[in-house]
Amino acid sequence: MDSGSLFYSFFLIFTGAALLATVALATRQPLIVAYIVLGGIFGPSGLAMITDTGLLTDIAHAGILFLLFLLGLDMQPSHLLHMLRKTAIVGLLSSVIFAVMGYGCAKAFGFNDTESLVIGGAVMFSSTIIGIKLLPTTVLHHKHTGELLVSLLLLQDLLAILMLLVLYNSKDLANGYLPLLGTLAMLPILVLSAWLSVRYILLPLMARYDRFHEYMFLLAIGWCLGLSELAHSLGLSAEIGAFVAGVTIATSPISQFIAINLKPLRDFFLILFFFSVGASFNLNLLSAVIVPGAVLALLCLIVKPPVFWFFLRGVSEKKKTAWEVGVRLGQNSEFALLIATVATAQGLIDVEASHVIQAAAILTLLLSSYIVVFNYESPIAVSDRLRRD
Repeated sequence: MDSGSLFYSFFLIFTGAALLATVALATRQPLIVAYIVLGGIFGPSGLAMITDTGLLTDIAHAGILFLLFLLGLDMQPSHLLHMLRKTAIVGLLSSVIFAVMGYGCAKAFGFNDTESLVIGGAVMFSSTIIGIKLLPTTVLHHKHTGELLVSLLLLQDLLAILMLLVLYNSKDLANGYLPLLGTLAMLPILVLSAWLSVRYILLPLMARYDRFHEYMFLLAIGWCLGLSELAHSLGLSAEIGAFVAGVTIATSPISQFIAINLKPLRDFFLILFFFSVGASFNLNLLSAVIVPGAVLALLCLIVKPPVFWFFLRGVSEKKKTAWEVGVRLGQNSEFALLIATVATAQGLIDVEASHVIQAAAILTLLLSSYIVVFNYESPIAVSDRLRRD
């Protein structure tokens, strides 16, 4: 079989993932570890059995879109605004501290101001994928801890998307801030277009054909990807479009049915995403980036939990809840990987700085997963006492 074919790549990825996932479960390890390690083994820097990681990354990006779409589905607009009002100050102040921390660490290792700013911006955010995947469904939907976690992650996602917009338009910033402001002005147009489409097109179609589950499934996928593409065409990001697509149909009575049926599709793409994370890392640069990457990762793991704890205590959260939320948010985000890719493409940072961001993100994703599953309730917790689906 052609080693460059998509089918062959899928065969290697999912067969290998099934084998490594079995080992991971038998040894009580997070499944995410298996997917990233598999990428390193099969990727260009490993056995080079899969070399077209760019295609897989593009496909895996759909996993992030579906994740944000499903997050939007779980958020009633009124409830979302209420929670964001409470956690906005926590999210904003903590992000500033993390950005300064990342900037200072990068400068200490000799990176220039622009590279240090990008590195600082990349470590501001925590992983939506890790945060949601390691949170039991009962906690996610029915407990205050889940509400706090999701609202902070959503705020960070919005900030990350804004940062991506700035990076995408960085070449135009030489001509002033008007191009960026023009792009941001498209956001209300996107939201209004989505709201009108849902009210006058989607909801009537859902009400008329809700008996046909296959059609509802297709309509949901089409709506998510369609609004993502519209957002991209307006100069925004596809991530914004996916999230808006979810929020705008969150009030639909069919929203939970859509959420349940799209989760397997989301997981399919997320496996590809984590594989591509491991596969895209150039192991030849490991000696050059391992020290700054490890230091940056340790700073994030050590600093993030107490910072979140401090600010959450400041808004009257219980000590135990504040610490658990801080620990669950103690890693870097998958957005850091996108930020590294976009900043490199725009010529803002070099390959070494990009790999420092990637190394720190991978290390924190791995280590944070271990910390959570050994200490808190999760679907893949090490002990039976902590395992909750």
